[in-house]
Amino acid sequence: MCKGLAALPHSCLERAKEIKIKLGILLQKPESAIDLVIPYNEKPEKPAKTQKPSLDEALQWRDSLDKLLQNNYGLASFKSFLKSEFSEENLEFWMACEDYKKIKSPVKMAEMAKKIYEEFIQAEAPKEVNIDHFTKEITVKNLVEPSTSSFDVAQKRVHALMEKDSLPRFVRSEFYQEFIK
Repeated sequence: MCKGLAALPHSCLERAKEIKIKLGILLQKPESAIDLVIPYNEKPEKPAKTQKPSLDEALQWRDSLDKLLQNNYGLASFKSFLKSEFSEENLEFWMACEDYKKIKSPVKMAEMAKKIYEEFIQAEAPKEVNIDHFTKEITVKNLVEPSTSSFDVAQKRVHALMEKDSLPRFVRSEFYQEFIK
């Protein structure tokens, strides 16, 4: 990487400082306990005011999490269902990753990466998602230099978990049964 320190001392030192700053941002502890408080909504969220899907669209959700996530009404209903089960962290992480991918500014990307890491990935995070150690390790390595793909592996794992576990429960729920009546 930095061969011959005498040849390129300035650029190697600059690079090392950048990496140190980025890692420092990720490893910072919350400044106070208030940073760990999770807001609690007493009233469940209602699905977004969008056009109700057709029966055909709603029936496609049984077999395709992606079709469900692409439909605003379906997404809002799925989110409400998961909140009712106190298991919305996977969907919230997936949505945060989708928002993260749209960021263009490297500074904002680093800030958002830190926020997502602290909220969903780090041990004891307020909304920690259930991902294996290997996936967590890859994600942390990717965050040394945040890019639009930094969370891709973790997001795919969480998507697979929702597809295998949350979607079948949703399809059996009253939330979904209302659509197919």
